[in-house]
Amino acid sequence: MSSKSKHTRDRILDAAWRLLEEGPQAAVRMSDIAKRAKISRQALYLHFPSRADLLVATTRHLDAVYDVDARMAHSRSVQPGTARLDAFAEAWGNYIPLIYGVAKALMAMKDTDAEAALAWNDRMAAVRHGCQAAVDAVQRDGQLNPAFDATRATDLLWTLLSVRNWEHLVRDCGWTQDAYIDQIRILARQALVA
Repeated sequence: MSSKSKHTRDRILDAAWRLLEEGPQAAVRMSDIAKRAKISRQALYLHFPSRADLLVATTRHLDAVYDVDARMAHSRSVQPGTARLDAFAEAWGNYIPLIYGVAKALMAMKDTDAEAALAWNDRMAAVRHGCQAAVDAVQRDGQLNPAFDATRATDLLWTLLSVRNWEHLVRDCGWTQDAYIDQIRILARQALVA
């Protein structure tokens, strides 16, 4: 990819990101994104053949900008499993505020917009994968609560760490980010660790 092409692609992704954060979410059409990026719709479609491709790429662009791999590195390598569970809850929980604007827009759109649902489901599958890795580490150590199999434990952790739960506790109930992280880590351990 040429430098000019990468620059245009990044402008498109940044435009989509900002429009998603600004709302109203229904106005995030390809024509709106092209206008914000100061390119033609034809140029936009050269980079992203479909709106679904663009929305998925936008969520991954946030991951690149915020260097999600570096943010999650510790949670992917720490041992034992209980430490991995704690580290993942902290890493993902502290990532939510950074991506909240786009996440909120996709959540609002996903029930009536198949392309937004695709982007949302793509990102939530990645989060679920992280939850599963943390649960698997706890299970490998022989410390998984016997009330759960690995799938149900992953379901529960994924739900505890949902953007909606963060939103309710931090935005609606006024919890501090630190209190949220502390309590989610405690809840995850109490529920999942024998």
